[in-house]
Amino acid sequence: TITDGSQDIMLFSTAGKAVRYPESNVRPMGRGSRGVRGMLLDKDQKVVSMLSVPSTNESHLDSSHQTVFIATQNGFGKRTSLDDFTRYSRGTKGMICIKTSTRNGMVVGACLVNTGDDLMLIADNGVLVRFGVDEVREMGRSTQGVRLISLDDGSLLTGFQSFSEPDLDKSIQESID
Repeated sequence: TITDGSQDIMLFSTAGKAVRYPESNVRPMGRGSRGVRGMLLDKDQKVVSMLSVPSTNESHLDSSHQTVFIATQNGFGKRTSLDDFTRYSRGTKGMICIKTSTRNGMVVGACLVNTGDDLMLIADNGVLVRFGVDEVREMGRSTQGVRLISLDDGSLLTGFQSFSEPDLDKSIQESID
């Protein structure tokens, strides 16, 4: 299961907007139903990511400090604290999560990351870049972010993935012993 019924849902659009609302605002429906509006989009916008996060009254119980990582197609991105995203009702246009501009381009996606995680970025020309989440500093919602990857002219960031890897040095040492 993706959620346990007490989470908050976050939706992110290509225009750099995000909406956060309680999961309880979406009633259970049958498979054949149309559903409900999660986010109000302009004609040229699309939803690029959906996250399930601890509700605001449960976030203090989380021992690890989760942040939202957001990246744009021109290779810029940032991390933002979950606390910076206030809850609203669903069906709104949302709040700015990263400024989109000619410098940044449109939002590629968003994901939850923990301290110590790694990120893998991929561009449409096949270039892959791997780095630690800790190398990207936390910033406020209404900022443009920092350069994550240098892209050739005409190339775009197409996707990314966060992952955590066990300590390889410790695994190697244990296998030697």
